[in-house]
Amino acid sequence: MKTCLVVDDSKVVRMVARKILEQLEFEVSEAADGQIALDSCKQQLPDAILLDWNMPVMSGIEFLRELRQLPDGDRPIVVFCTTENDLSHIQEAITAGANEYIMKPFDSEIIETKFAQVGLL
Repeated sequence: MKTCLVVDDSKVVRMVARKILEQLEFEVSEAADGQIALDSCKQQLPDAILLDWNMPVMSGIEFLRELRQLPDGDRPIVVFCTTENDLSHIQEAITAGANEYIMKPFDSEIIETKFAQVGLL
């Protein structure tokens, strides 16, 4: 079973994403900010990371840059999931190592489509 780490400071977003991902047969773990996510990744890298941008402690973009520096940190597929929809944010995310970008609000069809596009399904 593939694993996915959902990183978002909103408990509701994490809960919705978990439900969708579990229906897609992912084993899901959660983190409320980038630092918790980074600590989790240092223990065990997931196959996929659904990542919010704006979070306390460590933002999504800071987390992504740190993740990509870890041993095998280039392995997880990272899909940003955020309200930041301007081109500069999208370019920054892709440059930092994101594989794909989803706009909030999202639904199961959007997640399924994007995860299929990056080879997770």
